[in-house]
Amino acid sequence: MDLEPSPLARPFPQMPAIDGVTLRTVRAGYKKWDRADLTLIELAEGTSVAGVFTKSACASSEVELGREYVRQGKARAQIINAGNSNAFTGYRGREAVERIIGKAARHFGCPGEQVFVSSTGVIGVPLPIDVADAGLEAAFTAETCEWQDAARAISTTDTFPKGAHASAMLGGTRVEICGIIKGSGMIAPEMATMLGYVFTDAAVKPAFLQTLLEAANRRTYSCITVDGDTSTSDTVMAFATGKAGNAPLASFDDPGADSFAAALEDVCRQLAQLVVRDGEGASKFVEVRVAGAVSDTSAHRIGMAIANSPLVKTAIAGEDANWGRVVMAVGKAGEPADRDRLSIGFGGHWAARDGQPIADFDETPLAEHLKGEDIVIDVELGLGTGRAMVWTCDLTHGYIAINADYRS
Repeated sequence: MDLEPSPLARPFPQMPAIDGVTLRTVRAGYKKWDRADLTLIELAEGTSVAGVFTKSACASSEVELGREYVRQGKARAQIINAGNSNAFTGYRGREAVERIIGKAARHFGCPGEQVFVSSTGVIGVPLPIDVADAGLEAAFTAETCEWQDAARAISTTDTFPKGAHASAMLGGTRVEICGIIKGSGMIAPEMATMLGYVFTDAAVKPAFLQTLLEAANRRTYSCITVDGDTSTSDTVMAFATGKAGNAPLASFDDPGADSFAAALEDVCRQLAQLVVRDGEGASKFVEVRVAGAVSDTSAHRIGMAIANSPLVKTAIAGEDANWGRVVMAVGKAGEPADRDRLSIGFGGHWAARDGQPIADFDETPLAEHLKGEDIVIDVELGLGTGRAMVWTCDLTHGYIAINADYRS
């Protein structure tokens, strides 16, 4: 299925190589397409690892093993298969993953627990062991590649490759952080989302890296939605090779820890927003800002109720400033709200304040705002200091077309 680039696409950024990270891609042939679909990422010995995973009760074997392996804190390889999620495949799916892990572990001379596998694509089809085995064998000796090549190879229905970069100073040492991600549909995380991989040459202790990734996830990946559906395979991994030579970060008391945490979150936010910009069929990028809630958690839930509402999303697609649909979404969220304190706006222009439509309301500036590609919805509840920001996209006929033909 060939897809035109999303109108919201962003060019792939210039990203430096990360010392201790080697990228390779090959065409294993998981689907009938003429492109690389297996990515092998070799990591230097001693690389720290952290990960967050889907909360789906039907998670793939790759996710189950990843949850288990990440606890030991070290990684030597990450393998990503595109075109087949290997989820809901029983013992055959498990055997395929274990065989891949064993093959890579023997090649790199490391414990199997240091090899991580992710798969993405159609659910319910076992990963073909012979295809995966041959593909991995070819990847061992394939030419190294660039970030953009790897970003393309991990994609499924993505219409453009996604990457992000930031740097930080740890004392006198500059460290780099690079990330790639895939995802454009089935995006509604509770803990992680899509397939995303972040790499740094900083030295970071595994436990602290896990703490930082979980915190960044709560404010980035877990603040986006495309369609309200949660994948069986959602995974975000972080790897720290330690090659920059800084004193290892173990807590926020260490010099530069705050700077590193901010840079890591910046990369995660960039990647998360790129996924929304590639939402299946999307023509509008939507930022929902909620303020005045009883807590940040409550604000987040209200924001997600708005962002997941088909009625709100189709109104945005139709460039209709139908603020009543936002009121509806706030009311159904199951969180504290007071009709007579509620205010709704678009693009900095209020349509309703304190439970009442604005007197002599002029819809012209709202209509102009909704003609653009980047849309802002503002909600003020007037109940407290809780705030949240979430990101979504509109819902168009393109979403139906892409998903109706997904398995072909």
